[in-house]
Amino acid sequence: MQQREEKQLEASVESLISRVAHVKNALLSFIYKLENEYERLTWPSVLDNFALLSGQLNTINKLLKNEKTPSFRNQVIIPLLLSPDRDEDLAKLTEQRVPVFSHEIVPDYLRTKPDPEVEEQEKQLSAEAARIGPEVAQKQIQTLNKLCSNLLEKLNNPRDDRDAESAAIRQNKPSFNPADTNALVGAVAFGKGLSKCRPPGPVAPGHPGQGPMMSGGPTLQQVTIGGGSGQQAGMGGPVAPQQQGQSGKMPSSIKTNIKSASGSMHPYNR
Repeated sequence: MQQREEKQLEASVESLISRVAHVKNALLSFIYKLENEYERLTWPSVLDNFALLSGQLNTINKLLKNEKTPSFRNQVIIPLLLSPDRDEDLAKLTEQRVPVFSHEIVPDYLRTKPDPEVEEQEKQLSAEAARIGPEVAQKQIQTLNKLCSNLLEKLNNPRDDRDAESAAIRQNKPSFNPADTNALVGAVAFGKGLSKCRPPGPVAPGHPGQGPMMSGGPTLQQVTIGGGSGQQAGMGGPVAPQQQGQSGKMPSSIKTNIKSASGSMHPYNR
């Protein structure tokens, strides 16, 4: 009887190792595609890989739940030899993942219970779940279902509908003011709304270029007559001397300042 159980256990272990190898190969193939063929990888292909892995895991679960499979929980693994030296046979058997079977790694590989910290966190979560009443839990479930439904509805909407909605939003909310744009174009192109000359004011003698500006010619002449009110001459030839206005009075001296209009003088400058 005992020999029969041992043979059955060996056959179950070999079958389990074979199934796990299939899962490992499928994972390696999927990871290779994600790392090297991501540009050509399509979503249906990704779903096919997930379906393959899911089917292989379900097969392992069915194998473990089979009546002919002995309960692995009742089997105890006891390390017979621990050594800090490298074991080539062990490294080859584990594909170089476990080269040494020492006191440091045995507790991790032969552990049958979670870590103490993980176990403590599980207890806290179980206690918090027990404190939540049925009504509160039902409300949370309904809220989560509503959020999931809204998310699925948005994902299932056609892309054209979303593009049309975005276009409608952009048309209804312009990002500029047409009146301001037209006013700016008119001011830059035609000088619309800009002042064409400086406001009139007194002219200080000896300071050329501070009188009213005149447009339309290449030069600007300014004449200041001492002893009387300032008179300005326009563009043209030289300024003729002023005739004697009254007998017995000599004409006052005339001071003429001529300044060429530079390229920076513009009729719209202020």
